Amino acid sequence: MFLHKIEKFFFNDSYYVSSNFFYVRIYRWNPYLSLNPWFNIFPLNSTHINSFMVLDLLFYIKNKYDSTITFRRSCREGICGSCSMNINGINTLACLRSFNPKFTQFLTIYPLPHMLILKDLICDLTNFYNQYRLIKPWLIHENIYINTNSKKNEYLQSKVDRFVLDGLYECILCACCSASCPSYWWNYDKYLGPAILLQTYKWLIDSRDTAQISRINFLNNSSRLSKCHGITNCTKVCPKNLNPAQIILFLKYFSKF
Repeated sequence: MFLHKIEKFFFNDSYYVSSNFFYVRIYRWNPYLSLNPWFNIFPLNSTHINSFMVLDLLFYIKNKYDSTITFRRSCREGICGSCSMNINGINTLACLRSFNPKFTQFLTIYPLPHMLILKDLICDLTNFYNQYRLIKPWLIHENIYINTNSKKNEYLQSKVDRFVLDGLYECILCACCSASCPSYWWNYDKYLGPAILLQTYKWLIDSRDTAQISRINFLNNSSRLSKCHGITNCTKVCPKNLNPAQIILFLKYFSKF
């Protein structure tokens, strides 16, 4: 009578590290709770899973396990830049980052580093977009102000001039590069950061824009450009494979004239 077989254990395989599971660790913080930040760990069965996108995994956890997990997302195609976060130590887009439990058993997801947190994986990008507004991210052409009564025409651009913009217009302002830059961590209130400087160069090099001098004068003021120390973290993490570090070198060259 004392040797009855136990049919069900209180703890199953998911409560300890097992080769049949992979483990997702997600940073959590809620401003409405008087709690320090914490991690939620979700053990998921990997028997029938080969590879998937991290954003799909977040949706799966949110829909099945914890509906309170909060994160930004929109296009799911690497175009909007909303789902930028730190995945296994690298700033990237959750919709473009794949995860295969056969190669690694643990997945850790943080919000973008050194950013103010609104909730869970959502960062406060107010300062980032205020800096973007400062560079006047629109086409400035002197004819607009010289003769406002003239007939509005398109400002045409040659194929060669259009080719110069390749590697610039693809930036989606996801802030992955700026959040990986130590200079931006320490001087976020002065230094514009790699993403905003790349956007500045895009308007500066555009053949249709005639405000090059005022844009360069804006960069020479304070520490908006000079705080870059060439660490090149921005280039390493860019999910669109752009090269902000090289663009900043071009801006420093132009700013000397």
